[in-house]
Amino acid sequence: MGKHGLSERTIAIQNDQRDVAYTTSSDDAVRHIDDAIASWAGIRRDAGDHLELALRADPDFLMGHVVSACFMKLFAVRELDERISAAITAAKKSALERGATQRERDHISALGAWHGDDWQGALELWERILLEHPLDLLALKLLNRTYFYLGDARNIRDSIARVLYAWNENTPGHGFVLGMYAFGLEECGDYANAEAVGHHAVSINPADVWAIHAVTHVLEMQGRHREGTEWLKASEKIWTNSSNFANHLWWHGALLLMDLERYHAVLDGYDNRIRAEETDDYLDIVNATSLLWRLEETGVDVGSRWIELADKAEAHAGDHQLAFADAHYMMALAADGRLDTAQEMIESMSSHAAASQGMAATIYGEIGAPLCAAILAYSCGDFDRVVDLLQPLRYDLRYLGGSVAQQDIFHRLLISAAVRAGRLDIARSLMSERSADRPTSIWNWRTYARVLATLDDEAGAVAAWRKARDLVAGLTL
Repeated sequence: MGKHGLSERTIAIQNDQRDVAYTTSSDDAVRHIDDAIASWAGIRRDAGDHLELALRADPDFLMGHVVSACFMKLFAVRELDERISAAITAAKKSALERGATQRERDHISALGAWHGDDWQGALELWERILLEHPLDLLALKLLNRTYFYLGDARNIRDSIARVLYAWNENTPGHGFVLGMYAFGLEECGDYANAEAVGHHAVSINPADVWAIHAVTHVLEMQGRHREGTEWLKASEKIWTNSSNFANHLWWHGALLLMDLERYHAVLDGYDNRIRAEETDDYLDIVNATSLLWRLEETGVDVGSRWIELADKAEAHAGDHQLAFADAHYMMALAADGRLDTAQEMIESMSSHAAASQGMAATIYGEIGAPLCAAILAYSCGDFDRVVDLLQPLRYDLRYLGGSVAQQDIFHRLLISAAVRAGRLDIARSLMSERSADRPTSIWNWRTYARVLATLDDEAGAVAAWRKARDLVAGLTL
């Protein structure tokens, strides 16, 4: 065995720009796989093109097949399962015939665990890789993303912090790492440090869309509407040329406008930006459904826009790749009145949970299925059931994944249901909690004022309205 843990049958070792070893005789293959990973980290459109060039340079490139499977897995659709399995088989075949480093073998094992819904197993393997290879950007991105979809804010932050010792200004991709760290800081509520690190990441690489996104989160969470809008506008030429993640940043821009009650502008952005291309990518569906729900909850007529989302959701109702995505599929189905399909989806989620183990079983069975049942109950007007289902779960909803900003819709669903059910004591306590946690949220103070007015707390309602008015003052964009 050699220093990389290779058998004597290996053909060659090539190192990438961070001196991470790959089993291949083609330096072109390594260069292109490096570019593919950098493109993914930078949320650019050409990651697949670079991956294709890597496999063209070396059709048996072990890590080329691993990255290919990972990229397909990120789409979170069942129809790609066979192709993912084929890529895993190709990687294993390459390891058997040509040898592999221990890092590469761990990548294959982590991929297999991920593909088998063994998220904990995948996390442990990526963590192990990074202990010895902290500059492995692929392992770092996959680890960080998985913590994101498990709602583990501390590890979104700390998975990056654990490898910072190995990265510096001269390390290729350092800016990407800082951008991920900025987002983790934001998700943990450390807004000042998140903003500073995010700006540093953008100064290193102005085209780092994830770092731009991290700073946007800070500005939104702090209610800095003008700055948030100006920040997105200043960087618009960069992120609009990224992948479909641009739609997510348009979504953030729409949320900033929502608080200012510029609903016509929000609908215009929905039609001409967020859903200009009616894709069935789960992130695009998440953006669209959560925005339409917010609009309807404030009394805005969204017309027939739910129909195409429900069509897309129905096609993926049985995928069960991410409970976070499933909850948004449920919103579309319920909002469009597809109640039979919605009920079947809940039953399918419960069956999926029963057939799963570990984190997947818990998330789907104890959180995802009850949440989807609450969404369906809300659509049917059974607001008491929504409160009964969601109130005990509200601190566990984070385990569905997504950002704090994205998860907030489920908490708003609970508050809206409590108000509509006439359970105003619960609504008041939840709004008191939210207003203390996010005192710069205009929506919080407006909603709190309405709840207090219904409870005949005139003084409290007037004070809350004044808070909202003062926040809006001077924010005309």
